[in-house]
Amino acid sequence: MKELQIFLFIFVMWILILVGGGILISILGPISINGYGQLSKFLDSAIKAIIAILLVIAWIYVLSKIKNWIFHKQMQN
Repeated sequence: MKELQIFLFIFVMWILILVGGGILISILGPISINGYGQLSKFLDSAIKAIIAILLVIAWIYVLSKIKNWIFHKQMQN
């Protein structure tokens, strides 16, 4: 049973990586900000970077919760 929980964690980790990459490439990539002159490229990059960092933080939070759940179950057994 312990091996199954570890494989579940790894599976969820890879799913989050693939979903996050898909979100960044398909949704976030084509977004562009215009109308601010030379500042447009900077704002565009900064907003994309902030969203990407927030996604990474969300993924780390989710994986941390799953890890804690797995180890909590192992401690009870």
